[in-house]
Amino acid sequence: MTVGVRTWRSVLDEVRGILGSDADARWILEEASGYSRAELIVRLDEPVTARCGAYIASMVERRLTGEPIQYVLGRWGFRGLDLMVDRRVLIPRPETEEVVEWALAEARALGRDELLVADLGTGSGAIALSLAKELPRATVWATDASPDALDVARANTAGTGMWAATRVRLVEGEWWAALPPELRGRLDLVVTNPPYVADGEHLPPEVEEWEPRVALRAGPDGLAAAREVLAGAREWMGAGGVVVMEIAPAQAAAVVEFATAAGAVSAEVRRDSSGRERALVARWPRG
Repeated sequence: MTVGVRTWRSVLDEVRGILGSDADARWILEEASGYSRAELIVRLDEPVTARCGAYIASMVERRLTGEPIQYVLGRWGFRGLDLMVDRRVLIPRPETEEVVEWALAEARALGRDELLVADLGTGSGAIALSLAKELPRATVWATDASPDALDVARANTAGTGMWAATRVRLVEGEWWAALPPELRGRLDLVVTNPPYVADGEHLPPEVEEWEPRVALRAGPDGLAAAREVLAGAREWMGAGGVVVMEIAPAQAAAVVEFATAAGAVSAEVRRDSSGRERALVARWPRG
């Protein structure tokens, strides 16, 4: 792709033709220009600077290699948050936004003035930051075994605002083991999007070749992480505590069984907006 003294309109047309995607083309131009979607529309006949042109060309080249548009842009939206994302973390997805919505409903139903919350396997911090933003009296502990992922979550926490820096605690380690012992038996809400893809299961190349394997694959049946998290819930959940876990649709029966075996008094699976079984909601005894 070559860009000389040209307008945003002509560059948009060219990028759209190269990528075969109007959405990708617009996202790339918005990123390069710093304009919002509405601002770009009214500036389409203005000239593109050489610097912006070079940046556009580099992003187009990356996208042509198959790199996901979210990584090309270096950021992605999640429940109103603008998050940094790169190959160290999973790309935040719309179905996970629905999982957060269910978690928020469960948190509010508890009717408690203050909440102790954990996001196990936080990745970019999308879930933890959303919970902290929308539950203003919650303290959220966000864990991850990957120091690289925690670096991304730390950057997102710092970039989100003082409220996040004071109420989101980032800790490194495997699942429950990352949490300080004084939280044992006290957690009100645990939300997690663990790896749930079986080792031999096919994934699209854009996922398989770019997103972190450790955040995707979970053993021969895809249930290793869910099994471990739910087994540990017995000793970490407080009275009336709730676990909300994103799952693969085929895992619904298994995760309900795991939760019940760990002491949950109720366990149900919620369907997402596409009708697929998407999240386990498990509740522990109130007394």
